[in-house]
Amino acid sequence: MTKNNNLLFALKYRPKSFKELFGQEVMVQTISNSISSGKIPNAYLLTGIRGVGKTTTARIIAKALNCSKGFKEGEICKEGESCHHCKEISQSNHIDVLEMDAASKTGIDDIRELIDSSKYKPNSAKFKIFIIDEVHMLSKQAFNGLLKTLEEPPIYLKFIFATTEVNKIPLTIISRCQRFDLKRVSLDLIEKNLHEISLKEGRKISKEGARLIAQSSEGSVRDSLSLLEKILNSSTDHAKILNEKDIQSILGFSDKSEIIDILKSVVDGSEKFAIQKIKKLFEEGIEPKSILNDFLEVLYIVNNIKSLQATASDLNISETNYKNALSLSENINLTTLMVYWQIILRELDDIKIVSNQFMSVEMLIFKLLHIKTLPNYEELLKLGYENTIHSSEDSIPEEINISRTKNIQGKRTASDQIKNISQKKPEIEKKILSENNNQEFYSEIKNFEDLVKITSEKRDIQLKHDLVHNVSLINFSVGQIDISFNDRLNKNFIRNLSEKLYKWTGKRWIITLAKKVGDKTINEKIEIEKRSLIENFKKTNSYENFIKSFPDAKLIDILKKD
Repeated sequence: MTKNNNLLFALKYRPKSFKELFGQEVMVQTISNSISSGKIPNAYLLTGIRGVGKTTTARIIAKALNCSKGFKEGEICKEGESCHHCKEISQSNHIDVLEMDAASKTGIDDIRELIDSSKYKPNSAKFKIFIIDEVHMLSKQAFNGLLKTLEEPPIYLKFIFATTEVNKIPLTIISRCQRFDLKRVSLDLIEKNLHEISLKEGRKISKEGARLIAQSSEGSVRDSLSLLEKILNSSTDHAKILNEKDIQSILGFSDKSEIIDILKSVVDGSEKFAIQKIKKLFEEGIEPKSILNDFLEVLYIVNNIKSLQATASDLNISETNYKNALSLSENINLTTLMVYWQIILRELDDIKIVSNQFMSVEMLIFKLLHIKTLPNYEELLKLGYENTIHSSEDSIPEEINISRTKNIQGKRTASDQIKNISQKKPEIEKKILSENNNQEFYSEIKNFEDLVKITSEKRDIQLKHDLVHNVSLINFSVGQIDISFNDRLNKNFIRNLSEKLYKWTGKRWIITLAKKVGDKTINEKIEIEKRSLIENFKKTNSYENFIKSFPDAKLIDILKKD
């Protein structure tokens, strides 16, 4: 008993039968039915995130197949009454059930050894079972070595594979297995399990505290048990009910109410209060990355309240936090909210390369405060801009600051001025339509080549020059063009192209500028083809004869005859 008490929670409370396995009801029912009916596959493939019960399920299947007391409706031997097969499988020392870690035994030699042992019948059990954990780690040769045995194994041989990365397993292997995808376990089930285990340990934990642990585990039962064990070990007072505040302090999580207060102060422009709150979180030992993730979670909550009228129960938050988030949602518009979301997402990437992460989070607060001062759509129109300007890098609408800083030569570069998408307001559309009442619209511009051709027909030299020399195509579909560009791109390119496309097609188009590497420019393709023609021609007899006659000559171009 003492030995069992010293076990980690993840091992001590590991399910020993299908009845104890929760959160995977469909899989349990399917496997139970197949075993009861005797329709047992040659191999099982269990996939899912860490800690949802893949290895546990594999052992339970092995027990169900070999239990000497029989298997009926998903039940096997009870605790204390186990047959020797179930007992030995639970202890991982059954002679006919081999558990292998593919992360440490990845090669073809290990698989050959396994296949050689499969030729011998089980010593005492009904089936010889190979459980291979993290099977995606096997080498290509090892997978190939398994193929034949996996497809037509002896009647007494069964395979059970477990993996977190099923996409790395060859399709030839997957097609020979009966696959089961284990789901993330729901918050309610994890929360219930945490309460039950706390009571078994003679401890108490509040509902809010259990919910916080469940949320932190992200659907992994093992993670939730590890966190629970850490929290219970932090206090020797068994009579104390561990609440949400205690758990936040132990795990280094911030209180959502404080994060909501910080965002409210940012929206209200209370710079000093926001920085004081952030510094307080730092002093409490909250990790910067955790703070950023909490910001995103609060923005998600606010968006759901504002857009979907979500309630506190829908969002699994307290009534107090719900009221504060509701108040925040009334003072922030969706555009600003999306801007905040995008900036914080970027900060999560940038924070990895900063030595002082706390400083980086403080600067983020100043950045968010500054965003509030930027002009909105209507203000831009009043200032003379005819375009709604959005974010450049990820094609997600976002208010931006249009740089007014000149470079050393007094000129602005294209990247300073063009930040992404240009779309027309209805009034501007009407204006363009009225100017083109007598013009016949092109029915379609199907591809990038069509676009270049039309600019040539319309004698739009500047636009054609940019499309040919300065634009790299990423994606083209009717109504949307995704491109990257170089610094030589004309500063009014987006505006010009958007207006001309609407004028020529009668439709609105979205032009997206991104940092992704696009296709080569048309001019680059022409240069590549030209160099290829020259190199190929240099290999011909005609070229050799020509050079003999004119040794000082240099081949610089080749023209094709129509």
